[in-house]
Amino acid sequence: MESRRDRLSVVGIAAHSDEHIGILAKLTDVLEDKATVMRLARTRRVDEIVVALDPSRPAPTPAAAPARVPDSMPSSGFRADVEVTGGTGLHARPASVFVGLAKQFRSDVRVYHDGKTANGKSMVSMLRLGVERGGIITITADGPDASKAIETLQNAVAEGLGEEKEAPPTASATQEQPVPAALDKQDEPGMIRGIAAAPGIAIAPIHQLRKGPQGAIERHAVDAGAERADLDHAIDRAGAELEELHRTIGQRAGEAEARIFLAHREFLEDPDLIEAARFRIDHDNESAAFAWREAFQERANELAALSDPLLAARANDLRDVGARVMRLLVRTNEEAAPLPNHEIILVAEDLSPSDTAALNPDLVRGICTALGGPNSHTAILARSLDIPAVVGCGREVLELASGMMAVLDGTKGTVLPDPDAERLETARQETQGVAGSRLVEVLEEAYRPAITVDGHRVEVAANIGAVPEAGRTVEAGGEAVGLLRTEFLFQDRTDPPDEDEQFEAYRTMAEALGGLPLIVRTLDAGGDKPLPYISMTHEDNPFLGQRGIRLSFAMPDLFRSQLRAILRAASHGEIKIMFPMITSVHEFRRAREIVEEVRREVDAPEIDVGIMVEVPSSVIMADMLAREADFFSIGTDDLTQYTLAMDRGHPALAREADGLHPAVLRMVDQTVRAAHGEGKWVGVCGNLAADPAATAILIGLDVDELSVGIPNIPALKAQIRDMAYEDAKELAKRALTCSAAEEVRALTEEVA
Repeated sequence: MESRRDRLSVVGIAAHSDEHIGILAKLTDVLEDKATVMRLARTRRVDEIVVALDPSRPAPTPAAAPARVPDSMPSSGFRADVEVTGGTGLHARPASVFVGLAKQFRSDVRVYHDGKTANGKSMVSMLRLGVERGGIITITADGPDASKAIETLQNAVAEGLGEEKEAPPTASATQEQPVPAALDKQDEPGMIRGIAAAPGIAIAPIHQLRKGPQGAIERHAVDAGAERADLDHAIDRAGAELEELHRTIGQRAGEAEARIFLAHREFLEDPDLIEAARFRIDHDNESAAFAWREAFQERANELAALSDPLLAARANDLRDVGARVMRLLVRTNEEAAPLPNHEIILVAEDLSPSDTAALNPDLVRGICTALGGPNSHTAILARSLDIPAVVGCGREVLELASGMMAVLDGTKGTVLPDPDAERLETARQETQGVAGSRLVEVLEEAYRPAITVDGHRVEVAANIGAVPEAGRTVEAGGEAVGLLRTEFLFQDRTDPPDEDEQFEAYRTMAEALGGLPLIVRTLDAGGDKPLPYISMTHEDNPFLGQRGIRLSFAMPDLFRSQLRAILRAASHGEIKIMFPMITSVHEFRRAREIVEEVRREVDAPEIDVGIMVEVPSSVIMADMLAREADFFSIGTDDLTQYTLAMDRGHPALAREADGLHPAVLRMVDQTVRAAHGEGKWVGVCGNLAADPAATAILIGLDVDELSVGIPNIPALKAQIRDMAYEDAKELAKRALTCSAAEEVRALTEEVA
């Protein structure tokens, strides 16, 4: 058969009886792996082709340590066999850690399990192996750093790939639970039974989430180069969105849940997936949208067909990532109507992790889906956000009328539509038990100041990123807005907001706070958070690129427009300005001079101007900066990654990029001492402020303000009121002498 550079053909298959079915199944797997196809096309070794296509061939004998690959495997490189022991198997999060580690090496990395082969640098390929806990995988590496790759990956798998055991769907899975009186009958009329996914009882009207049909997509395109560029741009934009989701969920629900979106990043950057879409664009003249849709749906369907339900559920994650890119390619943000501005039980066929992460727990009191399982990422997020959820209810829930009152029990996995008055009252009494009373008590106490038992006061503020959240800050007991992320005004649009639109937003928030301080951070975009209407060159390392105040200086019209809006709003409340990513005294002086020029233009009152302390240089220069800035707010997320040289979004390093590392704590200590030496106050507005293990240490380091997500405010204030300042100072002193974050966390557990 004729052979060309870009086209390979199979001549034929010789097999006994129906043996060909298994060989064809193996051939399908092989053809999905481009590197394996090219290796087999060039090999002159018959045994290499046989081992790739023979489904009955026994698995390789496990080796205790890296060893030269035997003849039955690829003829060069290193290999190791290791048992998958962490969590529930090689599902999305541990697979993302493996893939992230594999990508650090130049060598080709392959993984073998149960007769299947995977590209070790491809998330989808790894998940298709379907490795459950206790499964043995064979890792091979071929290339200049193969030995180091094998050693690193073998150790990572043996240590569990950073995975902890999944939380059980409900407590009832392990122990007897009292049956809520509201739903204690097995044959309650109209009751719908599903799978308990997140505990708690919700009482609210139903709202059906209807996503409109996706518009028609042109299959063919004229300019393949333009289509590839569109695809690359959409993938870059989607990556920035996922980074922001990871940051936001980390603050709202914790880093463990936020790692879901690190796994999504690995899906997004999957080399096999991207190459498949590019191949369709280049060779089949398909449009970027059509090629991407076909590529991700094909792989999602493969994952959905896996026998392990946990691994099959990852198909929803891949579809979520695929839909995110599709939305950017077809340039639409209106897949669904906005949710009502009142309490609801949200009913949908299914929810993606992105859908769930965007929900407001104050309004969405419960979640009910026709599809889904208790270990889906959507269920995990619902549990972390304290939203009761029942999944897998069947399509009958989609027939329930919007506006109908319902009682949802996420502990027992039931939904009771249209309860009568007696049932409704019983359910309400159930929700007002011990847990409900405690919640009421915590909320009432939230209005008290956060003063330690020995009389030391700490201000507790909110991090917000939307106009309505200013009012919610007050309701939660927040004493200020310590960080207003103004990016919400600039994102998801084709042109920047004008001055009047910004002014109205800042004015509304300042008035909602009723005189409480509002610290407005100027636009923190660029680099890893691009804006579609700003033309920027590609950056190999966006975290070290044109971002924060650097972008503001590069876009003076945009910067001055925002400053005019902020300063105009300053007459409506106590507003302060904060600059992101300040690295030197010169930068601060330049920014403050622009503020003063604009202030005179609009005849605004003088206001405090401070900086985010996010990079080591601002800590080292803190004594000089404190003479000129009015206040500091430490952004511990960026400060941690720059201090430790660890990308906080890296799937393999995210757990090690811990703000309780002694090096980061010493940075905080140095910043506070420099500021207090000049009579200036210091806040912390990063994730560390919301970490209960860090609270006493930060207070012991004399941080003046802790700024956290709104839901964290009541509990944080209660924690502060239960501690002694002198004990906190002693704890902080001991923490500074530790050598690793693990030691610091162990120390906090010891004194708890």
